Amino acid sequence: MNRSHRHAAGSGCLGTMEVKSKFGAEFRRFSLERSKPGKFEEFYGLLQHVHKIPNVDVLVGYADIHGDLLPINNDDNYHKAVSTANPLLRIFIQKKGRVLEHSKNNFRMHYLKTL
Repeated sequence: MNRSHRHAAGSGCLGTMEVKSKFGAEFRRFSLERSKPGKFEEFYGLLQHVHKIPNVDVLVGYADIHGDLLPINNDDNYHKAVSTANPLLRIFIQKKGRVLEHSKNNFRMHYLKTL
């Protein structure tokens, strides 16, 4: 099997999509059916289950093709993230009340100060 064939087969364009999610210092990998990703609320629950944070309110974001961190907070954003994921959907999860600054190779967490 040549290299380009392996890349095309592993890209998930036709079947499953690989998801890599980060919460704190922990990473998780899992697959989703690209043609049937479901609804955002289902995905949100899956992330809470995979990271073992069932009662934690979190914000979900993804890295787009330009490396920008964009929010996933409804079905439209979620389906946009799924449709642009190639070959991997990179998900960043943070507890509500924190802001995640994202650059291509640098992540810094800042606490929001409430007035």
